[in-house]
Amino acid sequence: MVYITGFGIISGMGCGAEETWATLQQGRPVIGKVSFLETALRHYPAVEVKKSNADLVRLASLPEDKIYSRTFLLGLIAAQQAMRMAGLNTAQGILGATTIGGMDLNERYYKRIMEEGDKALRRQLASSFECADCTEQIANHFDIRTHVTTMSTACSSSANAIMTATRMIRNGLADSVLAGGMDALSRFSINGFNSLEILSPTGCRPFDQQRNGVTIGEGAAFLVLESEKAATGKKIYGEIIGYANHSEAFHQTASSPDGAGAIMTMRHALKTANLQPEDIDYINAHGTGTQINDLSEGNAIGTVFGNKIPPVSSTKAYTGHTLAAAGAVEAVLSLLSIKEQTLLPNLGLENVMEELPFLPYSDMRCEICDKQPSQIELNHILSNSFGFGGANTTLIIKRV
Repeated sequence: MVYITGFGIISGMGCGAEETWATLQQGRPVIGKVSFLETALRHYPAVEVKKSNADLVRLASLPEDKIYSRTFLLGLIAAQQAMRMAGLNTAQGILGATTIGGMDLNERYYKRIMEEGDKALRRQLASSFECADCTEQIANHFDIRTHVTTMSTACSSSANAIMTATRMIRNGLADSVLAGGMDALSRFSINGFNSLEILSPTGCRPFDQQRNGVTIGEGAAFLVLESEKAATGKKIYGEIIGYANHSEAFHQTASSPDGAGAIMTMRHALKTANLQPEDIDYINAHGTGTQINDLSEGNAIGTVFGNKIPPVSSTKAYTGHTLAAAGAVEAVLSLLSIKEQTLLPNLGLENVMEELPFLPYSDMRCEICDKQPSQIELNHILSNSFGFGGANTTLIIKRV
């Protein structure tokens, strides 16, 4: 058994579980204009953590005379929360996930280093530019010396980190692993999604007939996963009982229209968990709000669950798409849903897309501002995370 004994989160919804849940209960998105990122695409809405880098440094209790990437700061803050909740000072492994890494530092200081030849700054920041540095810094902070790994499989990265950590514990390689993901807003990511012509000009509306694209967000989330032996006597927040990853390789960025990879992933995760489709109480969908993803995922859910489809919603209308952090962020939101026995609505949904093989539950059809979370018995939550290149991952979390 692999138990969740701690978790942490920071996103545009707030810092920590209490702030996050308070925002979720308000039933409104926090999508808006960016304040801290300098970008020519400022007119596209995003979900930004409303704290400056200096604020984050103080929140993480770090020395203020050093330069840190925003990605690392977000990740460390979430990891600190998770470790405190689990009552741990260190762990036997850390699996971090990011796509941006220290890219924000590169954007801030590249010109100064290259044109002004600031060699001292170059030496200080040299290692921070690489993707793995954020995980390594967090590992150093908690004195984690073994199983230090960074996952980068696009938007399924942190879900893969959680899956891999679960497998490590199940196979006796470790008793405690810190697993999650982190990504900050950057010009690199916003420009990249803009080049694909899938940025929403209004804010994402998953599974809506008029959906018009993705909204980029930033944030981080980490879970502390422990074996049954290590978790003895501790408060348990959930159990990872199902997981799977399948790479369909249909296209560099697009999902297959019929959801072939997602179908394999969900079926395999159910098999791993020894569950039937009717055992799932809620699906936290990947639901990016793009034309292709929502159609593909909807078709896959219809194929796997048939006429036994549980409530489905995407929480990206709250958080934005936090990229590599998305799987871990949505795992934490699933844990909060289990804790509160509350179903989170699909914000922004006015007219369910006609192509879907299922109709979402009735609460998702009311006016956007009137949507409120609803009480429901939640014992098993299935959470999807799908990345570019067909890197599809599904996790199943059980109430304990």
